[in-house]
Amino acid sequence: MEAAAPIVNFTSLQKRYGGGPLVLDGLNLTVSPGDFVSFIGPSGCGKSTVLKIISGLSPGTVGQVTVLGTTPKQSRDRQAFIFQDATLLPWRTAQLNVELPLRLRGMAAAERAAKARQMLALVGLGGEGGFYPRQLSGGMKMRVSIARALALAPQLLLLDEPFGALDEMSRNRLNEELLALRRSSPFTAMFVTHSVAEAVFLSNRIMVMSVNPGRFHAEVRVDFPYPRLAGLRARPEFQARVNEVSRLLHEVEAPVYA
Repeated sequence: MEAAAPIVNFTSLQKRYGGGPLVLDGLNLTVSPGDFVSFIGPSGCGKSTVLKIISGLSPGTVGQVTVLGTTPKQSRDRQAFIFQDATLLPWRTAQLNVELPLRLRGMAAAERAAKARQMLALVGLGGEGGFYPRQLSGGMKMRVSIARALALAPQLLLLDEPFGALDEMSRNRLNEELLALRRSSPFTAMFVTHSVAEAVFLSNRIMVMSVNPGRFHAEVRVDFPYPRLAGLRARPEFQARVNEVSRLLHEVEAPVYA
């Protein structure tokens, strides 16, 4: 039986902006269907740049990148990107924000309205479709952003610290909801975070990055089975994996001088 084609593949990837120093150097990575890969590392190590290259927002400088068997730009219609900010249009309701990418794809009005209602219900906002972003909490706005992304049924979901601005309780709850959504709408995920516990809870693979330039310092495999529920965080083996990733992260952190 043939192995499934990779979702993302990097070979000797480098990135620099103009004539500046290398931002990323020598990245090699193969992401398989169904992987949930998190990137963690010091600020400035290029985590977000990796996602921008995959999405086609920023080209690599040297090396090869394939996404869903083609170039990043050619695969855009099979990807979705969730940013740090919910990036909702303030003059559109939650319903119309979710409908927007479907409208841009040319979906008929009745079909896209039904799809948007379905996705809002899926993220627990079935009664808030008529609300504007200013009427929603930070966690609710991020749920709308997730609903908008999943409405496109992406094969690859890119997430750039989407829960970083939320309190711990909201973040944990959205982590659990994201994994639940993944069971009903399967996708491969690549996730940037500064939270070790978040990376361990969500991922089956964690890439620890070093800085100046950004490189993969280590990969940690997280073998807890899915579905993962809130109680996992209280288990000793979960804390052991958090400690392992924290130790690797400490190895690549720049020293702080008084």
